This record gives sequence, C-alpha cells and structure tokens, in this order.
Amino acid sequence: MNICVVGTGYVGLVAGACFAETGNDVFCVDKDEAKIARLNRGEVPIYEPELDDLIARNVKEGRLAFSTDLVAGVQKSNVIFIAVGTPQDEDGSADLSHVLDVAGAIGRAMNGYKIIVDKSTVPVGTADRVGQAVAAQTTHDFHMVSNPEFMKEGSAVNDFLYPDRVVIGANNECVAEVMGELYAPFVRTGNPIIFMDVHSAEITKYAANAFLATKISFMNEIANFCDKVGADVMMVRKGVGSDKRIGPQFLFPGVGYGGSCFPKDVRAFMRTAADQGSPLRILQAVDEINNQQKVIMVEKLRRQFHGDFAGKVIAIWGLSFKPQTDDMREAPAKYIIRSVTHAGATVRAFDPAAMEEACKPYNLKDLIDTGRVKLCENAYDAAEGADALLVVTEWNEFRRPNFERVKGLMREPAVFDCRNLYTPAKIKELGFAYYSIGRDTL
Repeated sequence: MNICVVGTGYVGLVAGACFAETGNDVFCVDKDEAKIARLNRGEVPIYEPELDDLIARNVKEGRLAFSTDLVAGVQKSNVIFIAVGTPQDEDGSADLSHVLDVAGAIGRAMNGYKIIVDKSTVPVGTADRVGQAVAAQTTHDFHMVSNPEFMKEGSAVNDFLYPDRVVIGANNECVAEVMGELYAPFVRTGNPIIFMDVHSAEITKYAANAFLATKISFMNEIANFCDKVGADVMMVRKGVGSDKRIGPQFLFPGVGYGGSCFPKDVRAFMRTAADQGSPLRILQAVDEINNQQKVIMVEKLRRQFHGDFAGKVIAIWGLSFKPQTDDMREAPAKYIIRSVTHAGATVRAFDPAAMEEACKPYNLKDLIDTGRVKLCENAYDAAEGADALLVVTEWNEFRRPNFERVKGLMREPAVFDCRNLYTPAKIKELGFAYYSIGRDTL
C-alpha cells in the first residue's frame, strides 16, 4: 500500500519505519524542516533501540521517505495516519489543536478517496471531530479509523512488529478489511486483530494505560505501607503477582511513572470522563499517589541529612523516566533534582542516553547553566564527592556496579535505591547506609 504518516515524533517514526519494513511505500511528513533535514541525513532524532537500523534499511530500499510536503504525501497515498502530538492542556485534557490542524490540511490536499487513521492517542469522539474538520475542506469521500498504538518506549520496534494485539476501530466493513490486510504481516503468529467501533477503540487505549498506571500506583501504596510496618514489598510482590488473575507485570514499586503516556493519558481520561458527568474516581487517586511518590526519596534524604541539604552533593544515576529511552517527560529524576537543589544541594548526574535531553530548556537547562546540576561522563564520575547516591532509573549498567569503588569515591557512603535493584543486606555489609522502596527492614 501507499501510506502517508503525518508526524515524525516517536509514534510516527516507529510506525512509518515498521510499515515500510513489510513492503509498503511510506511517506513520512512533518512541518519541522530541521527534523526532516536530519532524517534525510540519516540522523534519527530520538533514542529507540533498533529504530536507526530499520530506518536506514528502508530508506536505502526506497520504501521510506521524509518530507515537509504534506500535499504530496496525501495525494500519493491510500491510507493516511495522523501521528502528531496531543500534549496536555492546562485543565488536564488532551490538546487536539495539532490533530485538527492536520485534519484540515489533509482535507485541502485530498485528490480522491482516502482512509484517514487516528494513530495519536486521543479522547473518545476525536475521530468524529477529525472527520468534520476534513469534510469542511473537501468534497472527496473518506472514512475515519481509530488505530491506537500500544508501543513501550525502549521496545517500540519489537512491539510494533510483533504486537500482543492490534485494535482497529472502523465503522465500515470494507475499511476494516483494508486495515486488516495492512496489519496481517505483524500477526502471523496468531495474536489477534480486534475489530470494533471507532468510539470503543478510542476508549481502549486510555483504559489500557489507565489500568497499568493503576497497578503501579497500587503497588507504590503497598510499598509505603510495608515501610511503616517492617515488611518487604518485594516478597509481597511475588506473592501477589503469582496469582494468574493479577500477574507480575507493572507491580514493581519505585518512585512513580513518567514519560509521554501514563501521566498525560490518565489526566486526559479523567478530564473526558468528568466532562461527561462520569468521574473516574480511582484514577484521581492514581494520579495523586504518583505525584507524591516521585518525591518520597527526598523525604528519606531529608531524614538522612537531619533536614539540612545545604552544601550536600547528591549523585543521580538515571535521568530518563525508564531505561532504553532518552525521554525525560515527567521523569521522576526531574522532580527529585528540583526538590533537592531547591533545598540547597547540588547534583552530579549521569544517564546512558538522556544527557543531551537533560540540557533542553523544558528539562534541566536552568539548573545546569547555574551550576546546581553537573552532568558527568559516567556513573563513577557522578559518585565522586557525593553525600548520597540515588539510583533513579534501572539501566542495566547500574545493576552490578563496583560498590567498593563507589564507596571510595563518595564523601558519605549512602545509597538510595529508587528501583529496589540491590540486596539490602549486601549493600549494608559493604558499609553503606541503604534506603529502598518498601523494604527498609534491616
């Protein structure tokens, strides 16, 4: 098929490259000229394992192209995917201005029948609004589809090529058949393509992310309770997660979820439901718990320092919200760093992928420019002269460090394990003060 993907962000790039990998001719469009120039030079603007090789191979084979020319992309394509951002608005709702702007531009560019697909995560009813925006600009026929993505940052290419399921919301049987043919190469092992109406598909994406966020916040609540009564949350997790009705996934306690999906989607879902007079009260608690969890280690630091952060040096291992990505959107590390520097500490930080991202204005640029945060060359460099080490992101290289070396570099040997990576008894035997999440029992 001839496919146009509008938007070369995280979702659009991965989707475009993976569709090209199965033999389709894909035209990726973005209004950001600098980004398109980088892509045409072979530079991938996001960190995602395997994506650079996938893009390079399909560009070389002539199946994947990048351009700012939306008109050309629309006119040469049968199926058009809208994959632009839906940032959080001030009231928590999803800002659909980019989606609707693209819809109008597609309508003006149409030269015949098209299938237009919402790939962006959008509230229920968005396909109706997109359809209205398109129809206002064209007399050509088209059909709307909702096809939410279920990719995890750090494994997005694998998730797209080998999905657990594909959800297609289409109110027309022929359109559903076309979409089924497009996705057939990705489900050869028998995982389902689930066809449903458009509104149900739009809700499915939000409901899935909200449920996973709920599991995370629930386990963090249990972890905080374990701290109070001297229990070990990792043992509790095993006991709970072995129940097949619950499962072990997303039951790891920590310092809260971040990234581009869970925080934004939970709030947008809450706002949509409230606007319909059906508030999602569980999600209100989920969001509140997650906000509190991001600074729980700051309170443990405060106790370690007897309330005085002045002159303290904090080492931070991990800036991205999860491993295998450079994404720092709503990353717990940002909240922790801003809290401790506001209290008078300075920070020495390292991340395997997010160092460049950290320097951007919406992340930590102000603190870096004023010297409150220093980005270091490696994890050991970050630990030098530190009064405490916080392991915030569970990158593999942080799982088995040389703790004797770390101890020799630090001014005060104290480890704050935000992801429960280490065995408490072993770390304490090495002479460290050790704090974790929900198992401070020794």
